[in-house]
Amino acid sequence: MKTTLVVATTALFCSIFTNSCAQQSTYNTADFSIEKVVVMHRQEIGATVWEIQVKGIAGKTTPTPVGQLDGAPVLGYVFPTSLKSGDVGFGDAEGIVALALTSHPDFDDTPLWDENNDRTFDNDGFVWHPHWVLLVEDERVAGGLAVKQFKKDDTTVVLPPTNPGMPMYMDSPGFPVVTKTNTIRVVVPDYRINHQTNFTYDGVTVFMQVNGSKDDLPLLGVYEVFGIASGDLSLPYTVK
Repeated sequence: MKTTLVVATTALFCSIFTNSCAQQSTYNTADFSIEKVVVMHRQEIGATVWEIQVKGIAGKTTPTPVGQLDGAPVLGYVFPTSLKSGDVGFGDAEGIVALALTSHPDFDDTPLWDENNDRTFDNDGFVWHPHWVLLVEDERVAGGLAVKQFKKDDTTVVLPPTNPGMPMYMDSPGFPVVTKTNTIRVVVPDYRINHQTNFTYDGVTVFMQVNGSKDDLPLLGVYEVFGIASGDLSLPYTVK
């Protein structure tokens, strides 16, 4: 099932990626043009270090706020992986496990963390921060993918205790994200991914958007793909 989903979304991403090249958006700049993606295991600290390198300045460009949650823009540097849902606390749910480094100034979805260190916990959505998400195919949005949703009263859903309380498979793990020149990186402790170090992955840069008013659109969908490290979303890279 998961392999089929990866193949299907690969085709969708490739199609949209081609269109993205032809139709430059406000955010489709060198800051999201991927040059390299790498995940390295650092045994001495018991963690993996995830990096995306771009042609421009990583993390320099953040979304222009719209002043509300509905329609709020989200920019992301995303690592789709072959990790299992249970490795990151999502039970046996089906989908593509991805680590997304995001910025969205219109809302804060990391209630446990104070990323800008101002002693206020609900005002720092603009600061680049990580989320685990489950991605599923969704043809209703131009990017072909969305974060998997569920009904609020579904008692079978399994989420990590650090989830932000939204009705979709998303976690706010609080890993440190650092941007420096052309690189954005995040450090993930081994025990937070079930000590997995032999997974495969890819790198993608995207524009997403929140929907809070239209029943025929996902809550958080991918609307534009700026770059794919492999070119075809085949998850060809292995942990170094």
